[in-house]
Amino acid sequence: MSSGGLSSARSAFTNPLVLLLMAALMLNYVDRGNLATAAPLIKAQLPLSSTQLGLLLSAFYWTYVVLMAPVGWATERFGARRVLAVGLAIWSLATFMTGFAAGFISLFALRLMLGVGETAGFPCSSKMLATYVPRDQVGLANGILGFGYLAGPAIGTLLGGLLMTRVGWRPVFMLFGGLSLLWLWPWLKLTARESLVPRAAGTSDSAPAFGQILRQRALWGASLGHFAGNYNLYFILAWLPVYLVNVRGFSMPVMAGVASGAYLINALSALGAGWLVDRWVRTGRSATVIYKLLMALNSIVSIGCMAGMVLLPVQQAIGCLYLFEVVLGLSSPGTFGIAQIMAGPLAVGRWIGIQNTCANLAGILAPAITGMLVDFTGTFAVAFAVAGLVNVLGMAGWVFILPQVRPISWAAPLAAPDEAPAT
Repeated sequence: MSSGGLSSARSAFTNPLVLLLMAALMLNYVDRGNLATAAPLIKAQLPLSSTQLGLLLSAFYWTYVVLMAPVGWATERFGARRVLAVGLAIWSLATFMTGFAAGFISLFALRLMLGVGETAGFPCSSKMLATYVPRDQVGLANGILGFGYLAGPAIGTLLGGLLMTRVGWRPVFMLFGGLSLLWLWPWLKLTARESLVPRAAGTSDSAPAFGQILRQRALWGASLGHFAGNYNLYFILAWLPVYLVNVRGFSMPVMAGVASGAYLINALSALGAGWLVDRWVRTGRSATVIYKLLMALNSIVSIGCMAGMVLLPVQQAIGCLYLFEVVLGLSSPGTFGIAQIMAGPLAVGRWIGIQNTCANLAGILAPAITGMLVDFTGTFAVAFAVAGLVNVLGMAGWVFILPQVRPISWAAPLAAPDEAPAT
């Protein structure tokens, strides 16, 4: 790596803003994934049918999807600092209160509340990166954030799975909800005292109208590709613990080890991909080529991995799981990095709000459809086949619909007055 590249890498890795955003998204995924880890215990204790469990696993996304675009607007109107702090407080309380849930109705209501809070995560983090992180560090910064939100399931599954076998699922939700609230202290301290300098201010662009954003072909290509990736991601996050325990015969501790190992591989792959993207772009090569190449690789390989996970013997199936996590991680920096580059600071909050709305329809569909298919067929084979075929949509969105990855000229001063640090 060149000295300039090394300096940029060090800057991204030591940037307190990037590290705190990484921590927030890690907590985001720990808290949303706890229900899947606890599902074998909750399903037996309450008890719940597979259809009810599928509805609980998808309920989070009902409010998450509906409120994503409005929160993207609020991020640009009121500032990412404030919106993210409020959102994290809401989702932490929802996680804590889940430990007191008495049945299906209360669990469902708390999952809806969790979705309300977690809508803040990606619009706010994308707004902050697009505003304050130099463009030649966007890939690595997104890789670091990707490491955070992809390591979240690994941490939540491993620690949650091991703790639940000892103390039950209720205390674990209370513990993780309380720990999430602690993030607010360094965040409020940083944004109140740290001097955050917007990047590349002073262009002639002006903030685009909402309709102008909606007319962008790139938005819909990214949204379709993101939906396909999310369908696979949420299918695995929601049902892998139940599949490994009930179909493959794993114990809870063994399941926790296998699943958390897969999620950790995913996180490390995202971090490596972020470094690779920045190194590629810094040498003067096309951002379009590297981003589309990684997105296409994920779409193609994931089709085979979904088939292998359900059809092959245990050892080979786990190998397919790990390979899937590698290619999914490679696509992670582009999922939000492409929007940050193309939309820029003036439009990225609303852009990500729209893109994430479309993408997280998969969060509603994948867990619920899987539960219904398992109840109807008595097997996971059809559910894995559906997840594999969805990747065809991902290829279409990222490779064929998305145009060149370069900044869009909106016509407004590149500034972020709502993001100015408090005094």
